[in-house]
Parts: sequence; structure tokens; C-alpha cells
Amino acid sequence: MTEFRLTQISDTHLSRAARFASLTDNFHRVSEHIDTMRPDLVINTGDLAFDGPTSPDDLKFAKELHDGLPVPCRHLPGNHDIGDNPTAVGTAPTQPATEQERQKYLSAIGEDRWRFDAAGWSFIGLNSLIMNTGIESEAEQFGWLASELGRVNGRPVALFLHKPLFLNAPDDAETEETAIRYVPQPRRRSLIEMFAGVDLRLVASGHVHQRRDFTYRHTRHVWSPSAGFIISDRLQPIIGTKEVGLVEYRFQPDALEVRHVRAPGQTDVDLDSLIGRKS
Repeated sequence: MTEFRLTQISDTHLSRAARFASLTDNFHRVSEHIDTMRPDLVINTGDLAFDGPTSPDDLKFAKELHDGLPVPCRHLPGNHDIGDNPTAVGTAPTQPATEQERQKYLSAIGEDRWRFDAAGWSFIGLNSLIMNTGIESEAEQFGWLASELGRVNGRPVALFLHKPLFLNAPDDAETEETAIRYVPQPRRRSLIEMFAGVDLRLVASGHVHQRRDFTYRHTRHVWSPSAGFIISDRLQPIIGTKEVGLVEYRFQPDALEVRHVRAPGQTDVDLDSLIGRKS
């Protein structure tokens, strides 16, 4: 295969509940666009469900809709799927990521980490929510990652995970406001050190519900916006571009093209409207 076309969606936040029907509508618009474009693969980088830990049916519903996509799909968990990870600063998460929640995700959705090769690239997907938890599967994932990186054999690497690695640089200071937004320390440092031994060309993430695209040294960092909703300035500062959408990639041996896309008919649903609050 000399070319591999991949579509990234993220933060779909799906639920069967009637009050979240606008999010299902946005997913259908995305699905129609994917049907038109027919990429080789779709990756959802997490938060498939609106609230998996307290409403397991959200995960089931999300899986049903993703299974209806016209092309193969891989998934990664987000904090709304299995809970959030602890940070060195700030309060403990109200829904912490646990092995029990991870197992629920595995039963409903499938694998939470993966690696495959295509078009001269190695693609790696990680569960970023178990990082810093200290649960057994965190150590297992890092052991698995070390083994997989040893088999990259010089290929450029594309990393997919729910949370961005950082805002601007690896040593960005964590604050109570920002700690939950990025891969937390000290695991961020460990992860970056592991990838220092390979040609990491792309880090693709979601979580922040804002579109952003920048390059740090030789690695391109692409934040997919939510496919479902935006978050008001009342709740979240502007970092990138607040809009719903998706990202399309075209991989060729030693080459990468990125296209930022909004599916026809997608609407910028505001979180405030979903939770019944006036901005």
C-alpha cells in the first residue's frame, strides 16, 4: 500500500437520551461525509460516550453507531468513557479511571491500545486515561509500548491518544486549571522519553473540543475538534478554534497531508444548551 487515507473523529459524546439528540444528528452528518469520502480507516480518539461510567448504555449506543460506519473503525477511550486520570496538582477526579471502568469499556467497545503498519508508517494508539493511575494495566501498556516501539524499524510513527501531550512544549508547567487537559506528569515525561528513540512525526488527539495544529521540533501535533459540541468561553478559554468537525489524513511513505474538515450539516451545538444553562 503506497497511500493510506485515515479520518480522525473525536469526542462524539453519544447517548440514547433524547436531550442529546443533536449530538446524534452531528454524528450522522459525519457518517454521511465518511460514506462520501470512503477513507481506509476511521479512528475515534475518545469520549465516544456522553457519560460511560454512570450510563453504560451510552457506550453500547456509541458502539452501535460506530459499527454502522461504512468503513473500518478503531477506537480509544476518553475520560467520559472510563473516567479521568489523577494529576500532580489539582483535585482528584470525581470519576477516576479504574480497572473496572476499563474492563467495561473493553467489553462494550473493544481494545484500548493498538498498533498497525500502513503506507510505510507505524500507527500506535494508547489509552491516555490510565496514565498516572498506578493500576496494573498502566504498567502493562508501557511494557507493551516498549515492545512495539522496538519493532518500528525506522518507520515514521503516528501516535493517537485522547489527551494532547502538552499545550506548547513538553515541560509546560501544570496548573490546577490545565492539568486535566493534557497527559499528566510524570507519565508525560516517561512517554516522551520512550518516543525519543523513534521518528515520531504525528501526535493526534482530541479532548479539548478545539481544533489546533502546530509543530514542535519535527513532530506535528493535531487536535481534532469534537464531532459533537463546543464548550462556551464561560467554561473554557480559547486555545485553538472552537468548532465541530473532523480531520482527514493522507499518509504516503515519508509524507503526510492533513486536511481540517467540517462535515456538511454539522452544527456547533453548545454544551450550555445541552446542560440547560444560559450563557
